[in-house]
Amino acid sequence: MDDQHRTDNGKRSDEAAVPAHPSVLDSVVVHAVGAVCRRRARVALPPGGRLRLTGLPQALDGRSLRARVLSGPPGTAVTEARLEPVVELRSPDELPTLQGRLKEAREHEAAVRERHRLTLDVIAETSALRAVPPARRKDEPLRRTPADAWLELAEFVDERLARLQVRAEELTEELERAEHATETLTDQVDRSSTAGPTRPVETSATVLLTLTTPVATPDTGPDPVLAQDQDPAPEDPAGAAPAPDIAPDIAPDIDIELEYGVPAVRWVPAYRLSYQQGSDTGRLVLRASVAQRTGEDWTGVRLALSTADLDRRTDLPKLRSLRIGRSQPAPPPSGWREPPAGLGDLFTGFDAVGPRPEPRRRGPVPVTAPAPPRFAAPAAPVAPAAPGAPYAGGARPSGPHPGGTLSADEPPLPSLGFAGYGGPPPQPGSPLPPPAAAPAPVARRARSARGGTEAAGSAFADEFGGAAPSPASPTAPTPGATLLDYPSLVLAGPDEPAALRGTLHPPTETRPAPTGSPLSGLPLPRHAVPPRASAGSFDHRFDAAAPADIPSDGSWHTVTIGEIPVTVQPEYVTVPAVEEKVYGTLVLANRTAQAVLAGPVEVTVDDEFLLTAALPTLAPGGTRRLGIGVTESVEVARRTELHESTTGMLNTSTVLDHRVHVELANRLGHAVTVEVRERVPVSPDSEIRIEERADWHAPAVPSPECPPSTRLWRIDLPPGGRAELDGGYQIRIPAGKAIVGGNRRN
Repeated sequence: MDDQHRTDNGKRSDEAAVPAHPSVLDSVVVHAVGAVCRRRARVALPPGGRLRLTGLPQALDGRSLRARVLSGPPGTAVTEARLEPVVELRSPDELPTLQGRLKEAREHEAAVRERHRLTLDVIAETSALRAVPPARRKDEPLRRTPADAWLELAEFVDERLARLQVRAEELTEELERAEHATETLTDQVDRSSTAGPTRPVETSATVLLTLTTPVATPDTGPDPVLAQDQDPAPEDPAGAAPAPDIAPDIAPDIDIELEYGVPAVRWVPAYRLSYQQGSDTGRLVLRASVAQRTGEDWTGVRLALSTADLDRRTDLPKLRSLRIGRSQPAPPPSGWREPPAGLGDLFTGFDAVGPRPEPRRRGPVPVTAPAPPRFAAPAAPVAPAAPGAPYAGGARPSGPHPGGTLSADEPPLPSLGFAGYGGPPPQPGSPLPPPAAAPAPVARRARSARGGTEAAGSAFADEFGGAAPSPASPTAPTPGATLLDYPSLVLAGPDEPAALRGTLHPPTETRPAPTGSPLSGLPLPRHAVPPRASAGSFDHRFDAAAPADIPSDGSWHTVTIGEIPVTVQPEYVTVPAVEEKVYGTLVLANRTAQAVLAGPVEVTVDDEFLLTAALPTLAPGGTRRLGIGVTESVEVARRTELHESTTGMLNTSTVLDHRVHVELANRLGHAVTVEVRERVPVSPDSEIRIEERADWHAPAVPSPECPPSTRLWRIDLPPGGRAELDGGYQIRIPAGKAIVGGNRRN
């Protein structure tokens, strides 16, 4: 016991001797969902090769933690990076004052609410005061009612209710003010940063690093080895301490970089477009709205935005063979593999130490049936399973068997081995292995008093997903989907029963379902589009030109990323058949190698803010049109005429002659280009002919805005100029194709 106590003290002394150094957040790459953070620390090379870095957030993903040495003596490298929580005690003055004010406001609101409730109860009791005459006895003459007493009681009740009502109104107003103060402080706390401490006792994340340090040898010089693997130098007979390889005062400095991922980060693009009339270029500034709730404030970090997804799919699709013939189900893959040799001797040293003290349990676990169990399993890691459910442990339970051997009418169960099963299934009539010592065996499935064979067969079918074998021809068991899910299997350690040590089995603990990101319900800004929805099949990265500051408050913060040069051509579009108005547009052309994602854009023309519009996705080399609203200074008017006649020797065809007349007027002080959109009918019947009589043209590339039936006019108007456009088309309909009841007119 003394040796063990000294060993524990020595371990605690070693842990306490590990130097702790702060780390500084250097850069962040924000992805579509989540971010990758990099922290840096410059520390002196520790003599023991171990150090601890602090300042990490609690929300980091430990699986993504990586560390490396950026600069230092040759041969210095990180061999292990382990995430360890450390409990920290906070004094009251270190806690944020906003939390204390909110706590006081809630206590004050609760006290006022209680006083208000008590006052209302007193009002109800006072209102219920009534004069009750005594019961009249038999043969007792009638008595006179004391009117003075009734009046005094009524005056007392009225005066008391008046005072109580005034008090209740005062408390109601005070309660409303207290509720408003509580709501205000609650909103401030919700919007405040989560980087600072909020509780007196909380845990903080630290990283324990193990380094390879260069150790000087007399012959070969510096040799990189693990510092903790060095043999301790013999002490000097005079009592002097051994000289370290690297003196503390001349220990070189090393730069260490930590990289980890955090989930609670989102970003959406936003833009600001500045355009000067008469110029063919514009200034498109990319700005990002970033929200993060990672538990640390990003102050002065190098920010980059990426459209890639951190949890992208990486498995390749499987191209299966095409077979001609009768369809047959594919055979399930085999889950059995021979266990490694010497697996039983792996835990010899662990058993030689002695048994560990059993953990304290709340109470005995009830047995599912009074009959002796056919299979038993440890009760500590698993809970009793419902009938028909697979074994939670995933392995063959060990336990006493009524006959000591497996009979031919009872199907054997496979034991879990190195990669699914521990060996081939036992043959009928072979003895069972000795039962493993378990602290509290629990019956998995009790045999029924009648139909024991049927119960065993149904248990076999429930466990391995197949039909129960007949007693005459036992078949080899087929593993279920749970046993074949190798990424989710865990390796049984030395604390497990002897029959399960070193084998793979499904996890027995029930893990809570993963919850959504704290920012999953955050509403997007107006016209904002998530980057994965607008990026399509390409991924791009945008690096910020200057350091950014983003607090961990879970709200949107706008950060300027950089400038994207675009070509801007102003055009005016009108669709007079639908609305006699002219709309101003800006045709944007992206001549760079960067994509412009969809998002809100603030349009400024001639240094005057115009509006906030929705910018569509603009791929490299693409061209899109951005609408900026109605232009009142450019007028349009449209008139139509329809002439109906018949042609042919026997009037066998009906001719519908449509004529369109459009007038345009430019009231602006500069020339404009107007695109007039019209439409013509389209008929799938070859006997119905449509003849166009205009100088318009069809769109080069049909789109949802301009379908194939669209016809376009493009005309340049000088300042104060006017223009008239005439067009039309004829529809020739045979008599047999005429619409009953008359032709449809525009």
